Amino acid sequence: MRPAADGLPTLEGVPSDTDVYALTDIHAHVREAVRELAAHEIAPFAADVDERARYPEEALKALVRSGFHATHVPEDYDGPGADGVSTCIVIEEVARVCATSSLIPAVNKLGSMPLLLSASPELKAQVLPSIASGEAAISYALSEREAGSDAAAMTTRARRDGEHWVLNGTKAWITNAGVSRWYTVMAVTEPGIGPKGISAFVVHADDPGFEVGTPERKMGIKGSPTCEIHLTDCTIPADRIIGEPGTGFSTALRTLDHTRPTIGAQAVGIAQGALDHSVAYVKDRKQFGQRVADFQGVQFMIADMAMKIEAARHMVYVAAGRADRGET
Repeated sequence: MRPAADGLPTLEGVPSDTDVYALTDIHAHVREAVRELAAHEIAPFAADVDERARYPEEALKALVRSGFHATHVPEDYDGPGADGVSTCIVIEEVARVCATSSLIPAVNKLGSMPLLLSASPELKAQVLPSIASGEAAISYALSEREAGSDAAAMTTRARRDGEHWVLNGTKAWITNAGVSRWYTVMAVTEPGIGPKGISAFVVHADDPGFEVGTPERKMGIKGSPTCEIHLTDCTIPADRIIGEPGTGFSTALRTLDHTRPTIGAQAVGIAQGALDHSVAYVKDRKQFGQRVADFQGVQFMIADMAMKIEAARHMVYVAAGRADRGET
């Protein structure tokens, strides 16, 4: 199998004059490599991961070993520096066999994107190499129980205390909480002025005052823990603020521009996996002396499914390409 980190497409390899995206031979090699990896090292454990609601350690080891766990991290910080479409392909192919496992690369990008967009070079150098190596993972902490869609209504606070920031509050629905070692946390640093009073920080699981809550009971993707995180006088070094005070909400929204396509990629992968199983079933199942696949009405349904998945795949790649180019 082709080594994962060898020759992943970078932003420099994407034509600047395209207004959609460009798939290269390297993208095809990435898909082939991830599909092989997923089939042999992730798919065999997917049912057990979901049934027992356990973290997919086998998938984590396979993705880290092959370099597919954080393809977006730039080469300057020891990562492959892949473009957004490559990352979407990785997530899609993993989700095709295990939705839970696809959150490993997806959440690493979500959690670290604020750093890539707004952090100082020193803070990037402190955090990103551990993500690139697989030594640590990173999660994203924006939402609260009363501040989900209206994220600007958050109540988590951060105050400067000499050479430290002290954070207090609770964040909700944090994907891979308890597994990740780093957390990007949004908190209000200047109350009363709305979004412009929100700042972004990087919190480590070992920081005093940090605690992970009880995992949520979920209907699906049960192997990925979703928990609250509690910040009780959580004290971090002053240099762990991302960007300038008051820029956190802007960074959060820009992060979503880059990372919502990855959730679209996950959905496409899940749908493709369902289609693959459907095609295999109708070829095997027989009624009235012939395969179900030979009935024209079933063929119509299969064709419609395939067409809608391919259209969704195209839209995801367009969105990823536009995000890479800074387009809205």
